[in-house]
Amino acid sequence: MGKGSKQRRVPLGEPARDAVAAWQDWGRSSMVTADTPAAAMFVNRRGRRLTPRDVRRIVDRRSANPTHPHALRHTFATHLLDGGADLRAVQELLGHADLSTTQVYTHVSRDRLRSVVQSTHPRG
Repeated sequence: MGKGSKQRRVPLGEPARDAVAAWQDWGRSSMVTADTPAAAMFVNRRGRRLTPRDVRRIVDRRSANPTHPHALRHTFATHLLDGGADLRAVQELLGHADLSTTQVYTHVSRDRLRSVVQSTHPRG
């Protein structure tokens, strides 16, 4: 569930599907208790559902600098647009109701494209 109680869908590639299947078979099953909700995919050591705060703590522990969850969304959108993804597709993946909200990410991609052209083009 996302902001505004919107349900989010997450596209998974084959490596991610394999990792989730391994987690369900090995990792999750070793942490499940009688109190664990059946629908909880990710649980902590006590068998309780992970909260957004738990996830943030895990990400912060593994990154060089504290990372805000929105920075991950921003990076995701920027990489998609830099890779040539359609703006409407990015809008749907991010769950934005209005396209103008998604267009904010095109600014970063344009700036990056401009710097690449200037550094590599003979007349840049």
